[in-house]
Amino acid sequence: MIDLARIRAARDNIAGQVLNTPFVHSRTLSEIIGAEIWLKFENLQFTASFKERGALNRLKALTPEERSRGVIAVSAGNHAQGVAYHASRMRIPSVIVMPRFAPAVKVANTRRFGAEVVLHGETFDDAKAHMVTLAAGRNLFIVHPYDDEDIIAGQGTCGLEMMEAEPSLDTLVVAIGGGGLISGIAIAAKAIKPSMMIIGVQAERFPAMYAAVKNEELVSGTNTIAEGIAVKSPGAITLPLVQALVDDIVLVSELDIEHAIVMLLEIEKTVVEGAGAAGLAALLRAKDIGDHRFEGRRIGLVLCGGNIDPLMLAGIVERGMVRAGRLARIRVDLRDLPGALARATALIADAGANIEEVHHQRAFTTLPVQSVEVDFVMQTRGHEHVADVIAVLNNAGFAAVNHDH
Repeated sequence: MIDLARIRAARDNIAGQVLNTPFVHSRTLSEIIGAEIWLKFENLQFTASFKERGALNRLKALTPEERSRGVIAVSAGNHAQGVAYHASRMRIPSVIVMPRFAPAVKVANTRRFGAEVVLHGETFDDAKAHMVTLAAGRNLFIVHPYDDEDIIAGQGTCGLEMMEAEPSLDTLVVAIGGGGLISGIAIAAKAIKPSMMIIGVQAERFPAMYAAVKNEELVSGTNTIAEGIAVKSPGAITLPLVQALVDDIVLVSELDIEHAIVMLLEIEKTVVEGAGAAGLAALLRAKDIGDHRFEGRRIGLVLCGGNIDPLMLAGIVERGMVRAGRLARIRVDLRDLPGALARATALIADAGANIEEVHHQRAFTTLPVQSVEVDFVMQTRGHEHVADVIAVLNNAGFAAVNHDH
């Protein structure tokens, strides 16, 4: 049985080896959401994720015989790094099975922390099945990513820290993959404050816990930007805990998660992966669809991980700039005459936009011969500025339209 006393014991067990991460009030996000928002920066852990809390607590519970055999774990990346890092520190051999799609940064870090990495399968569940086979064949002790009482107790220390740092909290919004983090946090938070509202968040493409709790038939997808919570089946231990302690589970889209990643980067100057942005994504989505349940609440969000591939982050930021109108593409029809392109670029510059790319199209167009279509990709100040640039071009006799609409 996992209770508050066991979570407090886990905190003592891992003290000094895992960070008590900052828990900071965000004035700007509070204004945007219409609630008081605190952020738990678990992306500042040494392995950039909360997962090392549970991993360390479980490793410390191993018997000498289990330590000598070595351990094996399956993970999309964060549990892998937590197990690999702390196992290496404790001189325990470790093998980590990861899906082949796991972000390169997570694979590289796991190897750097000293584990033997085996890439297998397209999904977490494929990798999990292979891990069970390897464990039996090589007599390795399995450190489960979420369906283990010591793991859950370790993750619960995150909730303990939030409640002690800000006792006035009345809501916690937590990402759900297998359910280990939200189970531990919910046990701690509701033991301390029974009125606490706990809301779970899953990606629409991987709604396993949502479907199980709400007794719905939903099919999981094949990929998500939030690979850290891309789990196709909830845990046998975590499911009843979530059913008993979590007030509701909401789903967020890929675009919701992208928006939250960019917002945390811009406003809080912090890098999170998809799973780490899920909590904020849920608040933003609720505001967009007119769900008022979070208004005026005192909310703790867990930025549960920061292990995002830099190339993916660059793509997300660029797409975010497009949605905000700060990166725009307009199409201009020009006469194919000397000076026409120069005149159009001068007008764009005079309107205060900065041209990034120019695509000149003669053949693949329905315009008359001696006319060309030119796409300009520009840095702008926002949607109104884009409209101003188009108006300037149109007023000068050029046919210009927003090519993104």
